[in-house]
Order: sequence, then C-alpha cells, then structure tokens
Amino acid sequence: MSGKIILAQEDDEIRRCYAVMAELRPHVQPEEFLVRVKRQSENAGYKLAFLTDDEVKAVAGFRISEGLAWGKFLYLDDLVTKSADRSKGYGSQLFDWLVEYARAEDCEEFHLNSRVQRFDAHRFYLNKRMFIECHHFTLKLRV
Repeated sequence: MSGKIILAQEDDEIRRCYAVMAELRPHVQPEEFLVRVKRQSENAGYKLAFLTDDEVKAVAGFRISEGLAWGKFLYLDDLVTKSADRSKGYGSQLFDWLVEYARAEDCEEFHLNSRVQRFDAHRFYLNKRMFIECHHFTLKLRV
C-alpha cells in the first residue's frame, strides 16, 4: 500500500472524489457535490484531500478553524476509504497526512465527530491515539 495524497483544488480533482465520498455521504447527489464543496470552501475553508494510486482510494474533507475552546484546530468533517480497499492502510496514511498538515498549520488540536454506531471507525480513531472527550448534541431544525 502506497499512494499519493493530493489536495483537491481543480474542479476535476474534486469530482474525482465523489464516488468514494458518496459511500460516506450518500445523501449528496453527484450534480450537487462540486457546488457544495466549493461553497463550503468559500464559507468555511473546507478542503478535500484524496489518496490516489491510479484511482481514488480514500478521501478526507476538513477545515482549519479557531475557537476559544480549542484554540486553532483542524476539524475532520469526512474520512472515507473506498469499500473495496478498506483495511489496506489507505485511510491510515491519509489520517497521518492530516495530522502532519495540522501540525504544519500550527494547529493545537485535531477534532472530529463520529456517529455512535460506527464501531469500526471508533476502533480506528482510538488506535490513532484519539480520545473520546465529549457528547455532541443535535437539534433538527428542518424535518
């Protein structure tokens, strides 16, 4: 396992990420993916990074932000490995790249949320030396 990690900046690079990202975010339709990524990028500094080995193997959506609670931090919105390529180290390689990216950006912390039923993801994050530190509460405003 080895791949090249690219920060998607061009429209075609962003579009290349869709098929893998759709495994994690199936509610996002192909025709809206590019528009949503670009809007999030403009409004919140969202970035897409992907690991490729001739084809996209893993994708991460993230942003750098700052707040009183955590100081400067990298927030990982999305991390997904193509289902046929899971447990081959691609997600781990991309995760490690994100940690180094956060350090290079002088972030103090690295954060993410993971749905309670995603036990395999939890094991992965705990193996990456992350801690479970809080509960995340949600109030649906549109049904």
